[in-house]
Amino acid sequence: MLKVHVKLKDKKFTVPIPYPVLNVFGSVISSKRIIKFINTAIEKKGKKFVLPRIDIKDLKPLLRALLENKGLLLVETKLKDGTEVTVKL
Repeated sequence: MLKVHVKLKDKKFTVPIPYPVLNVFGSVISSKRIIKFINTAIEKKGKKFVLPRIDIKDLKPLLRALLENKGLLLVETKLKDGTEVTVKL
């Protein structure tokens, strides 16, 4: 389970993201319709960026590697205003 810890000045909360949700999100992001929709939305705003096509076969090994490395600290940031964000497997 991916855990996102956010600590603000007076509030602190954790957002757990289960691996099945990551798999579904990967399937949605890799679909042709979603990529086409995102690219047309970018074109309408006049930007010159094109979101590349992501194949689900490329995402599967990444998600499996996340499962194998439980407890790994991915991101830890501390801002000057006291905000802290931690992403941990």
